[in-house]
Parts: sequence; structure tokens; C-alpha cells
Amino acid sequence: MNTEAIAKRLVELCRAGEYEKAQRELYADDAVSVEPEGAPAGALGNAQGLAAILEKGRRFGESIEALHSASCSDAVVAENWFSVSMGLDATFKGMGRVAMQEICVYRVHEGKIVREQFFYDAG
Repeated sequence: MNTEAIAKRLVELCRAGEYEKAQRELYADDAVSVEPEGAPAGALGNAQGLAAILEKGRRFGESIEALHSASCSDAVVAENWFSVSMGLDATFKGMGRVAMQEICVYRVHEGKIVREQFFYDAG
């Protein structure tokens, strides 16, 4: 798949709430996941490798007590990169209700996502 096809598929799966399926289908085994510097306490942090990214996603999902809404914009594609805006309104265990918006940037190499990086206001 080219970058545009991967971006469209990621958006489709995220809108369906199938995040793990997206990672298993679209990510390289050695992909990296990068959170912003100064992410809030309890943030799941950076991850190296698909297994670690899947575990990070599992732990994030377990931290959600109630999901009120989630959103994912259409992708903006530039050669081997694409970005989407994602939103989440959820009640987290021990944290209460949090509404957040983030920009997610992805790099594609040889038909797989090799890097995801998230940009949001930390704290």
C-alpha cells in the first residue's frame, strides 16, 4: 500500500474504534511511538516495536472507565508522511473526565507505518 491508502485505512479503522487492528495491519514490527515531552503523570510514554505499541494501547484502553466520544479527521498526506487530528472525551480511572485533541503524525516506509508521534498539550 502507498501512503495515501495506509492513511485512509488508518482513519477508517480508528473511526470504527479498531485501534489494535489498525496497528496489527498497518504498522511495521520495529515501529516507534512517541509522546510529547512533559506528558502528564501516568502517561504511557514512548514505545519501541509493535509488541510494545500494542501493550501501550492495551494499557491505555484499560485506563478508560467510560468512553463518551472519539473522533478522527481525514488524513493530510505529504509523500511518506500523513497526519490526522484525533479527539477523545473519556472518563479515566482515578482521573475523572478528560476531553482532549491531538495531532497525530505518521511516517510510512516500505508500505508500513514506522513512526507515530502525538502532539497535544501536556499537563
